[in-house]
Amino acid sequence: MAKASIRYVCRNCGAEFPKWLGRCPSCDEWGTLEEFVAPATSNRSAASSSPLPTFVPGSSGAPKRLADVPSPSQEGRASTGIGEFDRVLGGGIVPGSLVLIGGDPGIGKSTLLTQAAAYLSRNAGRTLYISGEESAPQIKRRAERLGVGASDDLLLQTETDVLLIESAIRQVQPSFVIIDSIQTMSHPDVESLPGSVWQVRAATASLARVAKGEGIPIFLVGHVTKEGSLAGPRVLEHMVDSVLTFEGDRHSFYRLLRATKNRFGSTDEIGIFEMRETGLVEVPNPSELLLSERPDGTPGSAVACVMEGSRPLLVEVQTLIAPSYLANPRRAVTGMELSRIQMLLAVLEKRVRLSMANQDVFVNIAGGVRIDEPGADLAVCLAAASQYRDIPVGAGVIAIGEVGLAGEVRAVGRIDTRLGEAARLGFTRAIIAKRNKSSLRGRGPDEMHIIGVDNIHEAIEAALRPNPARAEAG
Repeated sequence: MAKASIRYVCRNCGAEFPKWLGRCPSCDEWGTLEEFVAPATSNRSAASSSPLPTFVPGSSGAPKRLADVPSPSQEGRASTGIGEFDRVLGGGIVPGSLVLIGGDPGIGKSTLLTQAAAYLSRNAGRTLYISGEESAPQIKRRAERLGVGASDDLLLQTETDVLLIESAIRQVQPSFVIIDSIQTMSHPDVESLPGSVWQVRAATASLARVAKGEGIPIFLVGHVTKEGSLAGPRVLEHMVDSVLTFEGDRHSFYRLLRATKNRFGSTDEIGIFEMRETGLVEVPNPSELLLSERPDGTPGSAVACVMEGSRPLLVEVQTLIAPSYLANPRRAVTGMELSRIQMLLAVLEKRVRLSMANQDVFVNIAGGVRIDEPGADLAVCLAAASQYRDIPVGAGVIAIGEVGLAGEVRAVGRIDTRLGEAARLGFTRAIIAKRNKSSLRGRGPDEMHIIGVDNIHEAIEAALRPNPARAEAG
């Protein structure tokens, strides 16, 4: 029998090393290696003398031809009863899937899963809710606050031993399982504290075997670090089928559910919810809600249309520019990448002669939405120019386009869908790239005046002048 050995595991990427290092050679992160006592293994010679397993032709473990594998059907998915949740999952819950849901404390992870568990237990089958953090009375109190009611097929268990949980799942045979949270689970064969790299890996591997072997979908709640990433080893995200993250300020009403990994659907879809006393409520028309408090005639505000999966989303871009009294002016951004904003400010200074070197610049995407699509570049530039010149963007104007380093306005995809959503919400003028305008070929909304521009200088001149129709009427 071999002796137990000491290993060092990176909690960020899961790489293993025989000695401690200050920086992980695999992911280049500092101070992430943790000591772990690996369990003793049997003698290699004894293991090598064991006979190799044999496959019976036609058994479940035997190799199969790809042509003989039945195609999965969309009808096999189960609905959670929450349309926005189903959208992010790719159309519903896939049998045997392992889904990880992460987010800041108090963001609404347990609330969402409690609402889903109540619906599933009433309409889709027996549901087992396992908590390692709360007692059964606490979960009962939350369910009563949410008004979801009780069902004979909704079972609760407070346990952290993953082997006992695995045994309970096999005995009860539920249709759905919720684990809250994976960082509290522990495997008795692993000699480390719950939440450590090895415990999280072992617990997830055990639950994955149950999910795939029994065909039972399992939801895992995951904690996040202070940097906003999921706690535990990076390998955790590779072991699950889907990774969903809750975004938004917990002091705000709105929550965004986004898929960062999904083997059964798109990773571009988002679900938008509003947090109320009775729980999370779906937002069927997020564009109208996000623009409902937009001030009229105020400099520094512009509207963009971005695509989140198959959904066009209208967002308000706000900027504030003020003289700086610091040696290094401040650049604060909420809802977009800081590096992207710095690039756009540099383009404005170089191509349009807007001096930003001695100005503090603050950029905010209203409503707590975070966008990564370059289609909002033009709106950011127009909002900054509007604030700098103290002239509001014309009424009913929407800006859609990517901005390059030469100041050119580049085309974006699905322009007809974006313009249709803008026209539905009452926008009458759209500033887009000339290439996008030529590709429409008369397919744009009839009630909208579409302006094609080559560069941001033309876009600023078009946006900061009054509406021609109103000027003629005046």
